[in-house]
Amino acid sequence: MITAEVCEDAGVWDEMVLDLGGHPLQLWGWGELKSAHNWSVRRVFFRENEVIAGVAQILFRPLPGPFRRLSYVPRGPAYQDGKGSGVYEALVGYVKLNLPGTVLTVEPNSEDAPEVKGFLQSKNTILIPRTLILNLSKNEDELLEAMTKKTRQYIRKSGREGVTLKQVTSREEIAKCLEIYHETAARAGFALHGDGYYYDVHEKLGDASVIFAAYEGEELLSFVWLAVSGKTAFELYGGMNDRGQELRANYALKWHAITTCKRWGIARYDMNGLLNDGVSTFKQGFASHEDMLAGTFDYSLSPLYPVWTVALPKAKAILRKIKSLR
Repeated sequence: MITAEVCEDAGVWDEMVLDLGGHPLQLWGWGELKSAHNWSVRRVFFRENEVIAGVAQILFRPLPGPFRRLSYVPRGPAYQDGKGSGVYEALVGYVKLNLPGTVLTVEPNSEDAPEVKGFLQSKNTILIPRTLILNLSKNEDELLEAMTKKTRQYIRKSGREGVTLKQVTSREEIAKCLEIYHETAARAGFALHGDGYYYDVHEKLGDASVIFAAYEGEELLSFVWLAVSGKTAFELYGGMNDRGQELRANYALKWHAITTCKRWGIARYDMNGLLNDGVSTFKQGFASHEDMLAGTFDYSLSPLYPVWTVALPKAKAILRKIKSLR
């Protein structure tokens, strides 16, 4: 029998997430970030015979009136091979007892749907399941070969144009990245959090927040911002100014991020979602395949669940707000 146990120790928690190959959105710092911005967090070990079979960082927030609460596990839970169904059953049991509400939503970090009766595929996705994940166990020649010819050309071009690449860490450098991010958001038409949110990302994630930037002289041209765990690098944000576009700086920059993560021993590089837009076309140039993760699954905790998902306009408005993870 698998039992649940709340973890209150950041070091122990992250050690277990890393041991289980967990996603960076299951790291302690991501929970701290979200708990500073309208969520609460509960971190739960699932033990079987004194051995930790799995872990789940559960984010939760109140819903209006009788709906009570939404619980959400981003890119989790993480668990030992063969323990998935038991961990999911224990997760459902824990949430029912300790976080009662309308729905438990999970978005697994794999192509496998939850192996427990009661989970239903949901159209109300938060993280996009269609994505592109590079296998960094391949050598650099194999990774380059899978790219489009144009992508390889632009990687070489931006390298010849005097673009320099480095990791940035200071608040001043991050401020310059955010200036570019505002330009990018205005150009592409997507909404942003306040700047304080992004400074919190870097502070709360600590070493798991990795930002690479491209420069021409002292001018920052583009950046890519990752959350990393032992196994996965996950793109959070990125942007580029007009001069960066001219120099194709984002091509050399992404290749630098990929090869650096490979050198660090990270196994997979997840580009965090593909849509039908120019950014996705750019991402698709870096591989000859796509990946489709399992998607979003809901476990109903209340007779009001159908109302929450279909009929209540306020619920839909809240869902749109929750989706804003940029």
